[in-house]
Amino acid sequence: MRRLLGLALVAAIVGYLGWPYAVTIVSIEDDGAQAGTFDPAAYVDGVWERLESTIRDESVDLASILGAMRPNETGFAQKDELTTVAEEFGLITAGEAHVYMVRATGTVTAVAADTSLGTLELSVEGYEGPVVVEVYIGPRIPSDESSIRDAVGFISFGDFREQTEYGKVASEINRRVSEALSSLDPAQLDGARIRLFGAMTIRTFNLVEIDVRQVSVVPLWIEIE
Repeated sequence: MRRLLGLALVAAIVGYLGWPYAVTIVSIEDDGAQAGTFDPAAYVDGVWERLESTIRDESVDLASILGAMRPNETGFAQKDELTTVAEEFGLITAGEAHVYMVRATGTVTAVAADTSLGTLELSVEGYEGPVVVEVYIGPRIPSDESSIRDAVGFISFGDFREQTEYGKVASEINRRVSEALSSLDPAQLDGARIRLFGAMTIRTFNLVEIDVRQVSVVPLWIEIE
């Protein structure tokens, strides 16, 4: 018994004396420096070429997507029916949003450029249904828009340390989109025939019936023909 007590005492003393050398205390600031500050611009620089080629090569004709939707007379569609459309033409996010990479050709029927959230209304060739297509033209994209980030399919929340980093990526993508769209003259758009590539989101979380009277497209680029 005495021998056991002696060994326990020695172990305790060694542990006590060794503790300062076994544990490293790091301040919050130093820990952040070690982890590295996330740079959304650098991240988007690294994926931008892939993002552009993915949307150009894998986008789906918007007329086909809209034609597969079956809204009722009030402009609402059943979630399970829209889910089938998303499974065929797009992706479904963890938050149950339906996201699509889209391409379209059509005629601009209206332009609303009186606020920073400028939009145009597009009559899409090949589609004659009731869904109105709105396209953002800037100079600002809504802060909660993440269509392009989500639709390409290779930018995953799991790749980031926290939600804020994931959100900053969407904001940086939208900033670049707005920058590219700044050369558009709204006066030249009204009545013009255009081509576009971009993405759109239909939010379905906690809903049974979805309002599809209007869909909103974030364009990666717009070309006036």
